[in-house]
Amino acid sequence: MNYDHHLTSLPWSDYELLDSGDNMKLERFGEIIVARPETQALWAKQKPELWENAQAVFAFRDKKGAWDVRKPVPESWELSWRDARFTAELTGFKHTGVFPEQAPNWEWLAGQVEAKNGSHAPSVLNLFGYTGIASVVAAQAGAKVTHVDASKQSLDWAHENARRSGVSEDAIRWILDDALAFAKREARRGALYDGIILDPPAFGRGAKGEVWKIEEALPELLESLKKILSDDPGSFFLMSGYAAGYSPRAFAQAVESVFGDTNGECGELFIQEAHSERPTSSELRRARVIPAGIYVRFTQ
Repeated sequence: MNYDHHLTSLPWSDYELLDSGDNMKLERFGEIIVARPETQALWAKQKPELWENAQAVFAFRDKKGAWDVRKPVPESWELSWRDARFTAELTGFKHTGVFPEQAPNWEWLAGQVEAKNGSHAPSVLNLFGYTGIASVVAAQAGAKVTHVDASKQSLDWAHENARRSGVSEDAIRWILDDALAFAKREARRGALYDGIILDPPAFGRGAKGEVWKIEEALPELLESLKKILSDDPGSFFLMSGYAAGYSPRAFAQAVESVFGDTNGECGELFIQEAHSERPTSSELRRARVIPAGIYVRFTQ
């Protein structure tokens, strides 16, 4: 296991981290510019003049967060990453339904599925699938995907993203369920998957009110996932985490305690600030990044 393989998400046509600092980040999602809290941004803003362009700012008042919409913002709007198309919106949890730090993992995921394509379409399980961009990317690369989430609203959002992306209805199986309960049932059934993706929250509730606490449930979940991940060459595993308070090494060692030594890597997920169209080598070296999560992944 390579314990220090960090991944950096660079700007693309529909997303840029425009600036950051003073515990905030300024981002462009398509044509919409938003400012959101970012506890990692301990530094000063470099481009304060850009912040006047923010159409919506998420702020906390009396320990409650809400969007301050300063200029008109659609209820939802469409973005794309390569061939995947999906909608963003201003949610009550400060998110937009799009997590750009995952772009390097989407690229890796597509490569793993394409490499695994052979006599049959690879089967991929996506747990805590949320708005389903990873499911769309896997399906477009040729996988048969099982997408599991405990929120019907998120499941509907993900399904709509798949339709927008032109994914056939039989390419993704949509499951409203608790991730741990589903994985346990699949293990009892003897199900096998060529790839497993999961992005577990620190805390959550299942479809029937089940309580998820990562420190208690993750080891049990990993035990079930080991039983349902195929040991065929090329099978793969990808776990990422956001705001869970753990280091990449903690995630990696949790995985290795169940799966044993793996041909894998782990590290932080970074988002790099945008720079000028023709940056100098010095500008590139000094480009700032925001730590935005952690991950661990491996192939059999």
